[in-house]
Amino acid sequence: MRFRRLIPSAALLASAAALPPHPAAEAVLPPAPKWDGASRRLALPPDHPWATPAERELFRHTPRYDETMAWLSRLAEASPRVTLVTIGRSPEGRAIVMAVASREGEATPEALRRSGRPTVLAQAGIHAGEIDGKDAGMMLLRDLTVGGRERALLEGANLLFVPIFNVDGHERFSRFGRVNQRGPEETGWRTTAKNLNLNRDYAKLDAPEMRALVRVLREWAPDLYLDLHVTDGADYQYDITFGWNGPHAHSPAIARWLDEVYRPAVSQALRREGHVPGPLVFPADGRDPSRGIVGWTASPRYSTGYGDARHLPTVLVENHSLKGYERRVLGTYVLLRETLRVAAEHGAELRESIAADRRRRRANVPLDWRVPDEKPPEIEFLGVSSREHLSPVTGTPVMEWTGRPVVLRVPYAIASEPAKSVSRPDAYWIPPAWTEVIDRLSWHGIRFERQVAPRRLRLAYYRLSAPELDERPFEGRVRVSAAVSVEVREETWPAGSVRVPTDQELGDLAVLLLEPESPDSLFRWGFFLPVLQRTEYIEPYVLEPLARAMLEEDPDLRAEFLRRLESDEAFRGDPAARLRFFYERTPYFDERYLLYPVAREPAGGEISRGSPASP
Repeated sequence: MRFRRLIPSAALLASAAALPPHPAAEAVLPPAPKWDGASRRLALPPDHPWATPAERELFRHTPRYDETMAWLSRLAEASPRVTLVTIGRSPEGRAIVMAVASREGEATPEALRRSGRPTVLAQAGIHAGEIDGKDAGMMLLRDLTVGGRERALLEGANLLFVPIFNVDGHERFSRFGRVNQRGPEETGWRTTAKNLNLNRDYAKLDAPEMRALVRVLREWAPDLYLDLHVTDGADYQYDITFGWNGPHAHSPAIARWLDEVYRPAVSQALRREGHVPGPLVFPADGRDPSRGIVGWTASPRYSTGYGDARHLPTVLVENHSLKGYERRVLGTYVLLRETLRVAAEHGAELRESIAADRRRRRANVPLDWRVPDEKPPEIEFLGVSSREHLSPVTGTPVMEWTGRPVVLRVPYAIASEPAKSVSRPDAYWIPPAWTEVIDRLSWHGIRFERQVAPRRLRLAYYRLSAPELDERPFEGRVRVSAAVSVEVREETWPAGSVRVPTDQELGDLAVLLLEPESPDSLFRWGFFLPVLQRTEYIEPYVLEPLARAMLEEDPDLRAEFLRRLESDEAFRGDPAARLRFFYERTPYFDERYLLYPVAREPAGGEISRGSPASP
């Protein structure tokens, strides 16, 4: 059946609420590929006493929050190897639960560290409609414990599993959450109860859910972190895609381990079980991967960009939404199982890579990335053929996927070239008034020194110019950008100011959060909006005679003013701008207007001696 013939009638639309969503969605989705992979043997029969809720429903349904927690609680009661811990609470008061699985049944960060085994953290449901990881992880926990099939894996690695991260979004349960996804029949919602996308919150930490998760990263210190998703977008043959920031980014040793050790092992295991693993697929034109794909370098708002910045091996898993739910869940199971195996067998190498990146102190820190201006290499791509037709709705060409597999050679352009870099300072200085910023650094685990007495310091500052605020909010904030220039100032910093050294494991993350031109800096996220406003003025009846006097007394100023009048038509026709020209050159003007309050202590630079910091 062709897409262009599937125009719903008014009667069909009116009765949509009465129809099960899966068949309705099937009518407009591309053809479903047939699949009978070997991993089907991993599922228990529906009547088995330890079948998960999804297995009992033959993967047509996924359990609600309460049903999920009840099943996990029963598992924890039956097995001493599993403990459930609450890592935080959502805005609607739900517990965010993490299952801890270890050989000894220990369930504290200290105990897992004493075990000496690598620890893997797998997080499902950051987008609660993309819930494959929850059902796969429940199956694996069962097989690590009461099921016994994979019990030996806990001899070599520990598992932390967050079955539902976005718990409030998960309970916005509906048949109409993801029309572009094949099952389950009902899902949760993408965003939280406050309409925040948690996978845009790693840097700014606005959501209590994300603060809880980052606290887990800080306190439990996993060696490998998996963020489990389902794709949107194009059709292709791969059912399980996964990736990370490459060796050009902030954690090159980790990226090489993931490239050379992790990907081959996991991909081989998936293929052996009847799955088709592949790289993350981001079409260069946003719609058709046959025209090329882009190797994305994520910024710290995303899991992989954040993990890269804090030197934590982080894998983004994107199951293909157009594959059936059973296939996606079982593929995720295989990926999780193999991840534990690889961590156990190659944990020493993994930890060496982590240590190498955490010791690294790059003199120039890239803030953003771009695709190099050169012809990209080509890779083999397992695609699905497509054709275009002219839409009577939009009047533009629309992609139609045929379901026929094709093997293509496509350009693969990696955003591997720094678009903007800064020199690494020895430290940043933050005045005590900016508590919201200091709190964020503390929540991330970035170390800083709080000053116990005033200090006179000569430091480098950024002067902002041409600030622009976005026209509409994004993720609960109004983002801002500005050009910057550097000026050196000598000032007294009050007691309570903090010094943030960059010679620390999270030094790169500190740079990315505090450099105003970084895409996910706290400045760009709107934490410093007050410095963009002027709060003192001079009335025109006072400023105009003052300006006349300045013109008479300063020939150079008069020449500059006349040149500006001659060359700038907008300035010439704007009386307020003409007065502001003089106001900005008087001692009455607020010299802190557009001054970014975070200062840089230059690398190897000398600063004035002052009172010591608190320990």
